[in-house]
Amino acid sequence: MREGGKGGPLSVDERYTQWKSLVPVLYDWLANHNLVWPSLSCRWGPQLEQATYKNRQRLYLSEQTDGSVPNTLVIANCEIVKPRVAAAEHISQFNEEARSPFVKKFKTIIHPGEVNRIRELPQNSKIVATHTDSPDVLIWDVDTQPNRHAVLGASVSCPDLVLTGHQDNAEYALAMCRTEPLVLSGGKDKSVVLWSIHDHISTLAADQGPTKSPGFGGSKSKHTSKVGGANDKALDGPSIRPRGIYQGHEDTVEDVQFCPSSTQDFCSVGDDSCLILWDARAGSSPAIKVEKAHNADLHCVDWNPHDENLILTGSADNTVHLFDRRKLTNGETGSPVHKFVGHNAAVLCVQWSPAKHSVFGSAAEDGILNLWDHEKVGEMQDFAGTRNHPPGLFFRHAGHRDKVVDFHWNSSDPWTIVSVSDDCERTGGGGTLQIWRMIDLIYRPEEDVLAELDSFKSHVLSCST
Repeated sequence: MREGGKGGPLSVDERYTQWKSLVPVLYDWLANHNLVWPSLSCRWGPQLEQATYKNRQRLYLSEQTDGSVPNTLVIANCEIVKPRVAAAEHISQFNEEARSPFVKKFKTIIHPGEVNRIRELPQNSKIVATHTDSPDVLIWDVDTQPNRHAVLGASVSCPDLVLTGHQDNAEYALAMCRTEPLVLSGGKDKSVVLWSIHDHISTLAADQGPTKSPGFGGSKSKHTSKVGGANDKALDGPSIRPRGIYQGHEDTVEDVQFCPSSTQDFCSVGDDSCLILWDARAGSSPAIKVEKAHNADLHCVDWNPHDENLILTGSADNTVHLFDRRKLTNGETGSPVHKFVGHNAAVLCVQWSPAKHSVFGSAAEDGILNLWDHEKVGEMQDFAGTRNHPPGLFFRHAGHRDKVVDFHWNSSDPWTIVSVSDDCERTGGGGTLQIWRMIDLIYRPEEDVLAELDSFKSHVLSCST
């Protein structure tokens, strides 16, 4: 993007105005949805329907209220326009203060405390886990949970399962295994905790019926915990203890992730600036502990589903680091394969693309969501306008006007992304949810793009003669 007046950087409003003017050129489709309350997490659920020009898909959102109404977990139905369907002039004509017709609230769950993080179970994305300001992880079956009306004084919804084991609040670090129904969490107690919910998921599938009341069947204990928030009440529910507790961090664990093909290997990052790789088969101590993986607190981590040697980390030092686990040794100072420098504030979320093994996204407090291709890091960038771009950066989504707190690639429509920003400090209001897909000319192979453009050129010339 160009610089602002007098050679300085663009203001937030200038940057946004410039971005909006480029929407018809850069995007295949975009939906902008104004949120009444801030949201800290957004995740795709199952695809519900496929039609000629659009698909319908579930979306999970959190609502972080001011106490005048309860905090909620929102289940929405989204209409996702298929590639090369939307008209360019249509996608750019949206009102920032309005709700999108493509996003419809389907169900509301009154959550015990603020919803800090949502994760869906890959084997059954109708099962979700949530983190709040408490030591427990809450498991929900969004299909069997009743729809609630969020009014002041309403009782909280009862989770289907409560995962206990942390000794202090576990607010953000949360992951679910791709291959088995396992849940991983980290918290202020400096611990990484692992649970299996396999038996409870199996019982749910067997017992589920039209009269089924919320709550997993099977043998388990009753649990009462206290959660913070406007609707601060004791929470009763069936609970299970952990399969393992892993100690190695010296400060709060901020994020965790499973190895994509393994139930025994996982990793974690924390405020101690460490990246730790764990092997559950080897006990509860770290398999590899990378000291000073960044020069500040680590906020996020993701493991490449296409190449299990590659791990991404994001930090308060404004950078994203790419590590190759084959080159890591225990106790060493972090030596990433590459440092991606393209944000002006703390990186809050990193995630690999489901569509291409070398592509990933990073979102930060600067309001930018960057898309990178690490295979392009060594390529020359000689063409006009790219000399100052960080190596590997190929797209910059600047549609948010405050910190981008979460985003999620859509595995059912791999180049479609949902992202959410917390606009409360800037507007005094809620947040902004955007569902977007860049034009395919940006990410398709260069030879295919040039061939299409040449064909289009020939068509234009034939029409003009």
